[in-house]
Amino acid sequence: MIISLNRKYTLKVDEFQFRCSIGKNGIKKNKIEGDKCTPKGTFKLNKIYYRPDRVGFFNTKLKKVKISKNMGWCDDPDDKFYNKLIKVNKKIKHEKLYRNDYKYDYFIELNYNKKKTIPYKGSAIFLHLTKNYKPTLGCIAISKNDMQILLKVIKKNTFIKIN
Repeated sequence: MIISLNRKYTLKVDEFQFRCSIGKNGIKKNKIEGDKCTPKGTFKLNKIYYRPDRVGFFNTKLKKVKISKNMGWCDDPDDKFYNKLIKVNKKIKHEKLYRNDYKYDYFIELNYNKKKTIPYKGSAIFLHLTKNYKPTLGCIAISKNDMQILLKVIKKNTFIKIN
């Protein structure tokens, strides 16, 4: 299954079309850390991370990971854990996954810059939640209702095509 994202900020999955927001500076083929661009390409959807204290039971074909208070995502290009899930550590620059806002109540990790991680190529590229469709720092964001629909229809080997 392929999910497509076009420049009109529409995520298409089978017969569903979801409004979404992308990086503040648009879509870019040669993404670099901090450029506020969403990477262009086709990427597998990896795991779904979620806050069990905020979302109820849900069905999905993706592997589920419960977000806990000590989870972070390394966004330091000079660290060996760059673009990886980490246990929060003050010595490692990271993005907190257990947030006060709603954006990471659910998020899907995109398989971007993962296999052979390249420093400065970009990290923490997720499909996460939004309420206002404001531009992101490089992720893709959809409403909670749309995420709940998406989680039901996607399959284990679903890819997202960003063009």
